[in-house]
Amino acid sequence: MLNRTPNRPRPARRPLPVLELAARPSPWLRALGLTTVVLVGAWLGLLIVGNVRAPVGPMDTTMALRPSLSGGTKINVSPLGSLSLDSHVAPVRLDVNVDQLDPLRSQALVDHPERLSGLQDEVTRDVEHGTLDLAVRSCVAVVSGATALGLAVYRRPRRAVAAGGLALALLAASAASAYATWNPKSVLEPRFSGLLSSAPSVVGNARSIVTEFDVYQKELARLVTNVTKLYDVTSTLPAYRPDPSTIRVLHVSDIHLNPASWKIIGSLVEQYKVDVIVDSGDTMDHGTAAENGFLDPIRDLGVPYVWVRGNHDSRTTQRYLERMKNVRVLDDGRAETVAGLRFAGIGDPQFTPDRSTAPGSAASEQLAGDRLASALRDQRTAGTPVDVAIAHEPSAARETDGTVPLVLCGHLHHEGTELLRYGTRLRMEGSTGGSGLRAVERQYPAPIEASILYFDRDSRRLQAWDAIKLGGLGLTTAEVSRHLADDNQPGATGSSRSPSPTPPSTSP
Repeated sequence: MLNRTPNRPRPARRPLPVLELAARPSPWLRALGLTTVVLVGAWLGLLIVGNVRAPVGPMDTTMALRPSLSGGTKINVSPLGSLSLDSHVAPVRLDVNVDQLDPLRSQALVDHPERLSGLQDEVTRDVEHGTLDLAVRSCVAVVSGATALGLAVYRRPRRAVAAGGLALALLAASAASAYATWNPKSVLEPRFSGLLSSAPSVVGNARSIVTEFDVYQKELARLVTNVTKLYDVTSTLPAYRPDPSTIRVLHVSDIHLNPASWKIIGSLVEQYKVDVIVDSGDTMDHGTAAENGFLDPIRDLGVPYVWVRGNHDSRTTQRYLERMKNVRVLDDGRAETVAGLRFAGIGDPQFTPDRSTAPGSAASEQLAGDRLASALRDQRTAGTPVDVAIAHEPSAARETDGTVPLVLCGHLHHEGTELLRYGTRLRMEGSTGGSGLRAVERQYPAPIEASILYFDRDSRRLQAWDAIKLGGLGLTTAEVSRHLADDNQPGATGSSRSPSPTPPSTSP
């Protein structure tokens, strides 16, 4: 008998594992995610631990770096307002907050003005120490913030360290960009937002800023000094002391029957110690005799008022102004010397109070500009060259190119500056009346704009100008921005300044 091995049950076969390919994110998505982590982590780090408390002269300040698309420096002087400087171009902005004034240091500075001579070196040392501390703290802040957020998101130390390294590299690249684009002259052209009445005291006089090339440190020290005086609650605000060798001209335009304009103009005349006002037209809206009473406050402004006719001003308006003692009406190229400057102007050839456009208007404006240019050439031939020409329409003003250093105009209700082909600078003023009743036709009210022009008394050339912009109807904002003429930049010498404009060749 054969012994049979009992059949043992075979073990059940295990099913083979199904191989599945894990979906991995795209390299671009991984890079985008890491970049987001780096940027957010660096920003949080700067926001939380990136601030530095630093004394600057008599003031206690807080310095910080903040992400920005345009860079620059912003100095917050609460409650006066803020100063913005185009100091550099980088994805980070330097914010400086003036927290408080040290009573002992500030009082000593005010009581002993002789100590101001050493304030420049003190401010320079304080800024250097503060920025050095800010640089070190910012490095620690961005690395810590990016590393911490990377660890929280990826839960891998290697990824977290990579995020911190990239954040440090980003900050270094930003610093290199700021260094490469550093503009020490930006302190000469600040944008001041806040209380208009203190702007002249903070920004200063154009005459005193055109000196040596190391103006940044000197102007920074002067800025600290002025802010110190403004903060001193034990004394009144210092009076604005203009340089007697500078002629200050207030340029207004397109008032359009806004009665609030006269109070603003009067305040500017007082604050800036204006020598003469230039009005480039459209003072009225319909030019009727019934509107003439609106012009009476001009008598009480206390300074000469140079005026040219706009397309909303009638001959009736012009005759009414000609009877005022302090008004100089310029038309047909007539020239007059006022406050040390020689002005010439022409009235607008059109009268369109209904805002219509008359046929041939462009040709009439060009013809008016040609007549003004011809009068300017005659003045120069006679040995009495004109310093400033005035027209209402920019198209007419452009025809004077090459016959005068500066021409003023308005009409378009926004300010602007243009250096014309043959060397004449065209300065267009916005609406000092905030577009008058037209201000309520838009979604946002039009701003009220005017300019202070600074002229050298000897050369009678424009040195600089302050563009003033006030919030329109119902708004209370104010901004003053300083601009320097190209030939008046620090380091410019007499030989490097722009020569007298060369007129274009004319056919006989």
